[in-house]
This record gives sequence, C-alpha cells and structure tokens, in this order.
Amino acid sequence: MDESDSESSHSLKRRRISNNVQSNSRYSSPDELAASSDHEFRYRRRASSSAHKDLAGSRRQSYHDADSDESPDELDHTVHTFYRENRARGRKTSDSMSSREQTVVTARSRPSPERKLSYMKYNQKLVLKGHRRGVAAVKFSPDGRCIASCSADATIRIWDTDTGKQMHILEGHLAGISTIAWSPDSKTLASGSDDKSIRLWDVSTGKPYPVPLLGHHNYIYSLAFSPKGNMLVSGSYDEAVFVWDVRTASVMRSLPAHSDPVGGVDFIRDGTLIVSCAGDGLIRIWDTATGQCLRTLVHEDNAPVTSVRFSPNGKFVLAWTLDSCVRLWNYVEGRCVKTYQGHINEKYSISGTFGTYGGGDQAFIASGSEDGNIALWDVPSKNILQQLEGHEGVVLGLDTLLGKDLLVSGGLDRTVRIWQAEEEEEYQTMKDEMD
Repeated sequence: MDESDSESSHSLKRRRISNNVQSNSRYSSPDELAASSDHEFRYRRRASSSAHKDLAGSRRQSYHDADSDESPDELDHTVHTFYRENRARGRKTSDSMSSREQTVVTARSRPSPERKLSYMKYNQKLVLKGHRRGVAAVKFSPDGRCIASCSADATIRIWDTDTGKQMHILEGHLAGISTIAWSPDSKTLASGSDDKSIRLWDVSTGKPYPVPLLGHHNYIYSLAFSPKGNMLVSGSYDEAVFVWDVRTASVMRSLPAHSDPVGGVDFIRDGTLIVSCAGDGLIRIWDTATGQCLRTLVHEDNAPVTSVRFSPNGKFVLAWTLDSCVRLWNYVEGRCVKTYQGHINEKYSISGTFGTYGGGDQAFIASGSEDGNIALWDVPSKNILQQLEGHEGVVLGLDTLLGKDLLVSGGLDRTVRIWQAEEEEEYQTMKDEMD
C-alpha cells in the first residue's frame, strides 16, 4: 500500500461515508454517526424518532415553509451591511421602530432596482508544500501576516502571507489535527487533535503553552476563540461542546449539545452566542453566559451538518451539509433563506468562509468541494461567480483575508494554496486593450 492509500484509509478521519442515506418522511429521525477503527464516519438510520423529538422540541415549527429556493430575496436589502458594524445599542426604541417603518414604506412605495454584480476573479498566486498528509484546515491570522495550516501528519505550519515562506513547524500533538483557531491578537494559536487534547501555541516562538486543555473524551473537530480572546469553544466526537477559560485552561461550561459527534462551532461577533452543529442534522444556538439552548434549527432533509459559521454581521448562520448544499439560516426566525449548490459534498467534512468583492460592497460565500474545485457564490443571488481549479483532491478548508482580497485553501493533495483577486480596474484595462 502506498502512502496516498494509507492516508485515505487511516489518517484522514475527516472522511465521512453517507452509505446511501435517504429521508423518507418530512420529519424523519436524524442519522447516527459512529466511528470505525479507521476514523471514518458511517451513517445509519435510527429505529425511532424519539431522540429527534426530544432535541428539536417545540422549535420544529413551520419547517414546511422553510424551502430556501422559495424564500424572498431578503438579503438584497442587507448585503451592503454584511461587513459593517450594527447600529449603536444606545439608540432609543422609538428611533429604531421609526427607521424600520420607514424602510417598509420605502420598499413598498417603489420597486427595488435591479442589482448588478461586480466583476470578481481569483487567480492562484502561491502553492505551499511541506505537509506529509492531507491539510484539514487553513486560517489567516487576524492581522493578516500569517497563515496557519494543520494536517493529518500531526503538525501545524505557519507561513508568511506575502511570500509563502514557512516560518514555524508546530509539533507536539500525538495524532492528526483537524482544527485550528487564531486568538484575536494573532499571538496565540489553538489546535484540536485526534489525541483528544487542545493545545495553545505561542506563534512568535513556535512553542506550546505548558498546560494543554484536557477534558474531551474523543477527537476534537472544531475550535473558535471568543472576540475578546478570553474564551475558547470546542466541539468533539464525544458529542459535547465545551467553553474554556483560556487563562486557566479549564472548562467553564459543558453544553449537552448533540446526540452525534459535533462537527462545527463558532462564536458570534460580540461573543454572546455560540452555534454548534452535528451529524444528527441539528444546528443549535446557545447563550454563552447561561449555556441555555436558545434555538434549534433543522432542515426538512435532515442531512448531517459538518460545519457552521456566523455571518460577519451576526444575523445569519451558514451551514455545510452532506447533501452537497450550503444553507444560510436566519436563526432568529428559524428559517433557511438561501441554499447554495454547485459543489460536491457527500463524504467529507468540508468548510468554507465569507468574503467581499466589488470594492467591499458585495458579499460572496466560498466552499471547498470533493471534486478539487472551490466554489464562489454571490450571497443574495446564489449565482456561482467562479469555480477555482488547482487542487488535485478534496478541498477541506478555506479562509479569506479582507482588505487584501486573498483566499487560502487546503486539501487532501497536501498543499496550501493562496489565491489573489484580480482588481476590477486591472480587468477593465485588460479588456480595453483586447478591444
């Protein structure tokens, strides 16, 4: 058996196998995840829907109206604020109400102008090599200077964003690493591994902090820092979500999150909410301070959910599912408002990110794919803006760097690739010369 075969069958525990799962009723019970010896996920149907009813409870209301393809295009009115600060909290309620009323009146009195998409094209800039096995996740540091990548080879590599030069190799985990997260100050990196531990690293020295974060009983799949950097949330194959005190390296709160392995977690922009997802098909919104589950989201297809992210403005949750769909949820109303298709995602835990284009006034969603491509969608229209080709295997992780129009990707071909957006002015100049 050669190295690539060994990698696919043993090392990359992010692989998931659907086993021809079908949903035969509108509210069918969720699929159960079970681990085999080679870390693969295999889904099997439960005998009853009692567990699903207990988890979803009374929140499973009006899901028959939640078809994203039929939903109104409400994002047309919100995309321009996708990356901007919310209104000041100190405004009076009367002012907010009058503003909303005015928006409604304006929207009814005149039709919305046709929205024109700006030009966007990403080109491959650099290919970074060094990992000996598949790359599970890639992240830009918040200050934009570095890229971190983690791999099934049990290492983390730190790269210079501009040059692609390798700066550090972080070694210390005893098994493959599935997830990484930067602290807001870009000084600390957190990593979660199959060795059931979470480690914090001093990026300047490449050395781990002396005390690892221990408490999970199985593989760590997802991590996210709070906006202040004082808390870390983790999701694990042990079906639990932990909220950690970073300073003391201790568990502040344990959330009885799901009945299947937790695939993704994220903090909202102000740190007051946490979102989690799992193979049970459920997405849950948690109050960070109390640990209370505020909302449970479940699509009628009940596909396993492998990754979730809050939108930059905190108003939506983006979820990746093993039916080759990426769904955008209005979690306050409990509605799926958009479904993005065009990529392949049936076996692997794939994630993605948000980005902007058109001078920062328009938003896009980027996702990896099992065919080796990267799909970019315009958020409101769901149009595919571009399919990036370059990887020679499944693309597992993506991240964007705002301000520099950069995108980074990692996948099973063991490479990290940096993509640079072509400026609209540059494109127009080239177009004029061709004309």
